[in-house]
Amino acid sequence: MELYDAGRKTWSTTGEEQEAAKKEFIEVIKTLEGQLGDKPYFGGETFGYVDLCLIPFYCWFHTFETFAKFSVAAECPKFTAWAKRCMQKESVAKSLPDEKKVLGFVAEMRKKFGVE
Repeated sequence: MELYDAGRKTWSTTGEEQEAAKKEFIEVIKTLEGQLGDKPYFGGETFGYVDLCLIPFYCWFHTFETFAKFSVAAECPKFTAWAKRCMQKESVAKSLPDEKKVLGFVAEMRKKFGVE
């Protein structure tokens, strides 16, 4: 999956490879944003399968942004609004890890793999 691969490379690489990953990640999000259009959810008015499949990536965005130095909200505001709308659902919010815990986990992984 392009979203996963590009996202992973934003924290697991450095230099030119990281820059390319950042661009690819933003491109994927912009494509998804285009598919979302002006609808509140990918399926229309109700939270559905595509939303369910994509929202787990949102808790990783802070990590991607921190290590690759960019802002998803600045690049893709409609997608960010969609993610925040999804996170207002109690079932979604309670099932995803805290973004700061994800960042801490990834920081340890970077050390372990010698990325820093």
